[in-house]
Amino acid sequence: MFPIIPANTAAASFPENDEGIFGYGYAGGSLSMTNLVSNAGVVSSDVAGVGTVRHFATGCEYGGDKGIFGYGAGPVSVTNPVSNTGVVSSDVAGVGTARDGIMACSYGGDKGIYGYGSGGGYQSMTNLVSNTGVVSSDVAGVGTIRSKGAACEYGGDKGIFGYGSATGPSPYSMTNLVSNAGVVASDVAGVGTARSAPAACGYGGDKGIFGYGAWAALNSMTNLVSDVGVVSSDVAGVGSARYGLAATQYGGDKGIFGFGATGTEVSITNLVSNAGVVASDQAATTGTVRRYIGACSFN
Repeated sequence: MFPIIPANTAAASFPENDEGIFGYGYAGGSLSMTNLVSNAGVVSSDVAGVGTVRHFATGCEYGGDKGIFGYGAGPVSVTNPVSNTGVVSSDVAGVGTARDGIMACSYGGDKGIYGYGSGGGYQSMTNLVSNTGVVSSDVAGVGTIRSKGAACEYGGDKGIFGYGSATGPSPYSMTNLVSNAGVVASDVAGVGTARSAPAACGYGGDKGIFGYGAWAALNSMTNLVSDVGVVSSDVAGVGSARYGLAATQYGGDKGIFGFGATGTEVSITNLVSNAGVVASDQAATTGTVRRYIGACSFN
């Protein structure tokens, strides 16, 4: 006999991808190599780079099991899709305003969104990524113009942009929620330490985490994002304070922060449990040290 499922009962399962990838970055010059992340959070040695060498090439997921790196220093607007086996494709002609310091995350379960950045001035426009990896033309911006923030998923099918900096005396801590239809909301008052160049990723299936970054000093604190998009106050930092790092999901419900700069470029990583607990520094990976790197998950 089949089980009886009560009316209006929705499944609360939002599986994330099993593997991740770090890519591109800067260390004495722009780079294009990638480093795969296993479903146990182990980072591989360098994989030969594909596409335009650049830093600030931000990544996000699309299609449920694939990823895409896009935009970056130059500035450029080219993209490089990532297959569900972690293979990076050659450059795809850019769409939308070329810019760097951009943020990106997935939404709607199988689509992605790029937003904000700097190119011809600070920007707030967004570019949607379809579930087949096609990037849309510019969508009018919402919220404070800025670059060098971070973005992640929450709630299983929604996203959040947060933090960053622009011309002015201090960085930002405000956030902008992204609906499951890719619509960006106006600014939400910031929570936690304002900073530039943090990283963010999802964890636990329906929550997110922002971490690290810098302004007057290097930081290692984190800010958890609930399954309804509420950002927590600062959680005491773990691991090396740094900026210009990236983060991605792995193992279905966990996350990893990696690379960045502590004053010099590093390749250390910090694993995030499915409860949002950040682990101490992992021994440096065999990958090339670099900052202003991108990341996304796949498979």
